[in-house]
Amino acid sequence: MVPAINDEMRTTFREQGFVVVPDVLGANQLTRARAVVAELLAKEPPPADHVGFHFLWPRFEAGGNPLLNLYDEAGIAKLASQLLRPDLGVDEPDFAQLAVTIPPWPHRPGGPHVDGVTPTLPDGTPGTFTMLTGIWLTDHEQLDRGNLHVWPGTHLRLGEYLREHGADALTRLDEMSPGPYPKIDLGDQIQVSGPAGSVLFAHYLLGHNIGGHSGTANDERRETVYYRLHATGHRERWREAVTNPLVEFRH
Repeated sequence: MVPAINDEMRTTFREQGFVVVPDVLGANQLTRARAVVAELLAKEPPPADHVGFHFLWPRFEAGGNPLLNLYDEAGIAKLASQLLRPDLGVDEPDFAQLAVTIPPWPHRPGGPHVDGVTPTLPDGTPGTFTMLTGIWLTDHEQLDRGNLHVWPGTHLRLGEYLREHGADALTRLDEMSPGPYPKIDLGDQIQVSGPAGSVLFAHYLLGHNIGGHSGTANDERRETVYYRLHATGHRERWREAVTNPLVEFRH
């Protein structure tokens, strides 16, 4: 059965700022994807005896990239388009983020951040996008295993803040609390969970942060591949997109 996003999922995304789509990748696809990750990490390994997070940022140059192939094979653009307004498509990403968390690292983030505000783009504007997408290559059902921490509903409250203070407030880091993230009502902090092969979609403005991995050195590291997705025309309307957070999304 081809994964799809239904009306309940769309409602969850609009209200909470994120949704998890299960069973996007099957067992064989996961095996192949993890082999790609292992090869990339063999070329750019973390330091010896390193624990905690380790990121790679492969760019998609001409000639293709195995993580772009993964994006295509998982049908991310098709899934994402089911969250967006029908008149909007998804631009192909030009890079990925490979995020691994190596135990033991009993860390709990104290607050969230918003991406793309430091450094800014060459024209001085923040590097906003429409939504963050993560393909879970390892199991995220047990908590404190590198799960992403999110603050549900903050995409809407941050949108209200930016309507009041202006979209360019995203570049005024002196007005933000550590994170960086503006000083708004955060609400409850939760960990996102689900099985390997799931795909996470999170609104750009949703407060989020990396969580710790409380397992032992013998436990499996957490592996996620993230993509920053832009709805077609996002950069031309980025100010509207951050002051009216649901403008790019369907009801």
